[in-house]
Amino acid sequence: MQMRTLNYLLLAVHDPQKSAELYSKLLGCEPVQNSATFVLYVLPTGLKIGLWRTDDVAPTPKPAGGIEISFSEASRDAVLATYAAWTELGLAVVQEPTDMDFGFTFVVEDPDGHRLRPFVLAGRPR
Repeated sequence: MQMRTLNYLLLAVHDPQKSAELYSKLLGCEPVQNSATFVLYVLPTGLKIGLWRTDDVAPTPKPAGGIEISFSEASRDAVLATYAAWTELGLAVVQEPTDMDFGFTFVVEDPDGHRLRPFVLAGRPR
């Protein structure tokens, strides 16, 4: 069986333009495609993140909340700095900064309910 490459995440959003304002800040880059119904980011790693207007997605997507997008951070201090910056943007906090088995993390939700989890791995993840 051939191994497939995972390189594209597609998020259904109510307003791609409004979501793009937020995601440009979160990702630290501007989209390569930007229209009323679809916005596309290509990250330096090659990962693509698309923001597609919910009304245009076929078949109709289920409500958001079952997936998390995770972001690796360099240190505990970097996680805390990201927490401060993202809560300043008004993102809903689902989990305050905390130590977990795998490392130090927190979780916020974007306005469409997509979960975002920055983390730094523990020295010895369990």
